[in-house]
Amino acid sequence: MKRRGDDNPSEERKLELLAQALAALREPGHVRAFLEDLCTPAELEAMSDRWRVVPLLEQGVPYREIHELTQVSVTTIGRVARTLERGTGGYALALRRRSRTASARNAS
Repeated sequence: MKRRGDDNPSEERKLELLAQALAALREPGHVRAFLEDLCTPAELEAMSDRWRVVPLLEQGVPYREIHELTQVSVTTIGRVARTLERGTGGYALALRRRSRTASARNAS
């Protein structure tokens, strides 16, 4: 496994370039195609599992119930919960944007 150099400016730049590539894709189908090209099936499954857990945690569903509903491990659910609590706010931002998009679609 590659060592993570979180303080390395070139690592920050690489992440920024990836974020810019994702931000440039406006259609969900385009993002999906990019992710399928970029990630292994196992990576996609892990990311999808984490994302499925986020709204359930935000609704206050207990870990065990989330596990029963999703089959995502309790360990992963706990990690997602910690990230929701102490992370950079990305999950919360995506949830808000998803809600706005859904509301706009329903209003049309």
